[in-house]
Parts: sequence; C-alpha cells; structure tokens
Amino acid sequence: MTLTAAFVALNVILSTVVTIPIGIIRAAPMQHLINVLGAVLTGPWVIVQAFISSTIRVLFGTGTVFAYPGSMIGALAAWLLYKYTKKLSLAAAGEVLGTGVIGALSLYPLIIVLELDQNIFTIVAAAFLVSSFIGALLSFIILKQLEKHGVLLRI
Repeated sequence: MTLTAAFVALNVILSTVVTIPIGIIRAAPMQHLINVLGAVLTGPWVIVQAFISSTIRVLFGTGTVFAYPGSMIGALAAWLLYKYTKKLSLAAAGEVLGTGVIGALSLYPLIIVLELDQNIFTIVAAAFLVSSFIGALLSFIILKQLEKHGVLLRI
C-alpha cells in the first residue's frame, strides 16, 4: 500500500509537469508509465492507484473525466497480462491495449452522455493511443534496467 501511495503522489506530480496538450485533453504519459510500474510492482493495487490518481488530477484541474476509463482499464490490462505471463513487454502492451484501444473506445459513450461534439472522439482516442504508447515504452525501459541489475528480484 505504501508503494501504491508513492505511485499516486508521483503520478499526480509528474502528470502536472509532463503533459501533451492534444485538443481538449491533456495527454499524460506519466499516468501510463506509473500504471505499468504499478502493475509489475504492486499487482492489483495498480487499479486503486489509477482511480485515486485520476480523481486527484480531476480535482486539481490537471486532468479530465476522460482519465477514468483509460487509466483504470489500462492498469487492469497491464496487471492481468503481467500476472499471467510475467513478461514486462506484455505489461507495457497491456497498458497500450487497455488505455489506447479499449479505454479510448469506452470514451465514446461518455462523450455522448456529456453531450460533447462527437467529432472530438477521434482526437481524444488518438491522444490516448499516443500517450499510452509513450508512457508504456518509458516504463518498459525502466523495468528492463531494474531487471538487468537484479532489482526486480529483490522487490
């Protein structure tokens, strides 16, 4: 739980500093980086981390309601793929698949409910895909270095 709390703090701070403005959203690759790290290091707690981080970001005005479906679905997919394969590459791929594809598709009903212009779906979905890819790639590089130096075995 302590590591989960640390990941929440890192996520909120880094997502404030490192953002990519795309259309009406601010893509936060650090959310995805933290999700993959959390999937590998904290297991199912990564889903709690994603929810709390998204909530704090929305409350602080550094995130939007679009953060919820993407971050939690991505965290779940990253954790499940890592849990069943123990492959770092699949944890990263799970984040991209969960956020960039499934999470992006889940935004369409939210856009309709919020009565937003449905044309923004393409922009938001593309932003999710790009953001999740960047964050997942960075996390994979970090995790491979931790694995190379034997740190993952000690955690």
